Amino acid sequence: MPKNKTLINSNDEPFGAKLARFRQAAGYSQRELARETGISQRMIAYYEKQPQYPPMHVMTILSEALGIPPQELLQSEKSTSTLKDVRLRRRLEQIEKLEEKEKRQVIQLLDTFIEKNRLKQQIMEG
Repeated sequence: MPKNKTLINSNDEPFGAKLARFRQAAGYSQRELARETGISQRMIAYYEKQPQYPPMHVMTILSEALGIPPQELLQSEKSTSTLKDVRLRRRLEQIEKLEEKEKRQVIQLLDTFIEKNRLKQQIMEG
């Protein structure tokens, strides 16, 4: 009996398709995800073609790199808006690693866009 037993995905969407969807939503190519995780690009491509889950330690590595809990890879399909949040969360984590001065600049830029959108909505409402 193998050490790392894989589980069959019982959801409508095959595991591989779900992994590819989350990878793309996070803004990674297969090669970039491979570099981020230390898993070869060939294995990423293999997992994306499989209906079975990879070993749990691989699931953990993939979910951490994609910025999602492992349960999300195990659950049924999520809405597109949730996937956008994953990408945003990943960007915010990258921003947190910047130096303080750079963080302030990014926050000022974001504040500008948020205020512009708020004013635009006020004009449209009345």
